[in-house]
Amino acid sequence: MALIKSISGIRGTIGGAVGDNLTPLDAVKFAAAYGTWLKSSLSKDKVKVVIGRDARISGDMVNKLVTATLQGVGIDVVDCGLSTTPTIEIMVTELKVDGGIILTASHNPKQWNALKLLNEKGEFVSGDDGKKILEIAEKETFDFVEVDDLGEYSECDDAFDIHIKKILEHNLVDVDAIKKANFKVVVDGVNSTGGLAIPALLEKLGVDYVKLYCEPNGHFPHNPEPLKENLTDVMEKVKSEKADLGIVVDPDVDRLALITEEGEMFGEEYTLVSVADYVLENVKSAAVSNLSSSRALRDIAKKHGQDYFPSAVGEVNVVELMKEKGAKIGGEGNGGVIFPDLHYGRDALIGVALFLTHLANKGKKVSELRAEYPEYFMSKNKIQLTPEIDVDNLLKKVEDHYKNEEVNTIDGVKIDFADEWVHLRKSNTEPIIRIYTESTSQQKADELAEKMITVVKGLI
Repeated sequence: MALIKSISGIRGTIGGAVGDNLTPLDAVKFAAAYGTWLKSSLSKDKVKVVIGRDARISGDMVNKLVTATLQGVGIDVVDCGLSTTPTIEIMVTELKVDGGIILTASHNPKQWNALKLLNEKGEFVSGDDGKKILEIAEKETFDFVEVDDLGEYSECDDAFDIHIKKILEHNLVDVDAIKKANFKVVVDGVNSTGGLAIPALLEKLGVDYVKLYCEPNGHFPHNPEPLKENLTDVMEKVKSEKADLGIVVDPDVDRLALITEEGEMFGEEYTLVSVADYVLENVKSAAVSNLSSSRALRDIAKKHGQDYFPSAVGEVNVVELMKEKGAKIGGEGNGGVIFPDLHYGRDALIGVALFLTHLANKGKKVSELRAEYPEYFMSKNKIQLTPEIDVDNLLKKVEDHYKNEEVNTIDGVKIDFADEWVHLRKSNTEPIIRIYTESTSQQKADELAEKMITVVKGLI
């Protein structure tokens, strides 16, 4: 059905034809390409990689294929088994290995899987390195080792413990305050590894919890993207259990969504906003998010007398700008909190710990905390184009059309108006322009999107 090759890895649906889907041969080819690149980029006699996976039905099969292929390239493999994306990112540096692979298709449905590739820092490989890996895969220039040089295989069964211990030891995580608050939480783990990791963290934080869909069997009970329309069960469960909040993660646990005690969405965009509010209250630092994230983060940074910087869309770009600006908090508006004191990657576990600390210190209900933040509303749309249209030229026309406004062109075209904004980005896989708008009401956000669609069509 689909195979998407990008600089950060390979993603596709299981089954079907080689080269069109994520078949066993495709998994082997791209694992070999990654292993070949890793060995060629390091001047070491022995290379070691850590691997982990979410609970997808295809996960065990893909894990065996990738692990054996890396061994065939001569790379030692440490297998963490069922894990999370942030946990594997941490384990790369914790084990002092040379790279990592996370087998997960993130928020995509169960028929999807993916190889997400990490460098020796436990971060997603750079754009340049990703291109090199794709070139190796395309040319199939692999060099498999002879029998005496095959990579060794070992297992690691305490990765969650290590991850959680690092969270508990951070000075901004107030375990005593959380315990004293006597929170009751409903956890929706979408039957993946969040059903293991989040309860384990809550145990250490002294939080009473109710599990919902926490069996890691890969049979997702609802669309695994943590959006409002997919979370009716947990929203009802929070109310029926009279819980203080709901915690929802995606299958690889790098996105965090929260539910208020009233069974309403806290707002995915506001996960990062609330955590940043707490961090910036205690640490003087810039904040970073991508261009398509809510303006509310900029407002919170300003409230604390700190700078805000927008990056191009993509976790790698957010991380790069965070390093450049020395930001201690950043992320993406999809519920992705990046807290570099722990590691440079989106991490729902540290997001939970920081949010609960913030909530405990405030002594307020979740709905009351949400009411403290600026109220913005988003609309997400797209314009279908014909293949012959020069999208880059069209975006340049949009830029010129709004030359008297505040315009940012580091990733598509973003136009900032007084109390709203619009961001236009071209797709790398199909002839469309994605249009994101934000304003002070849903109606205004929708109207701004409609206006922009009219403007773009008029410039074609």
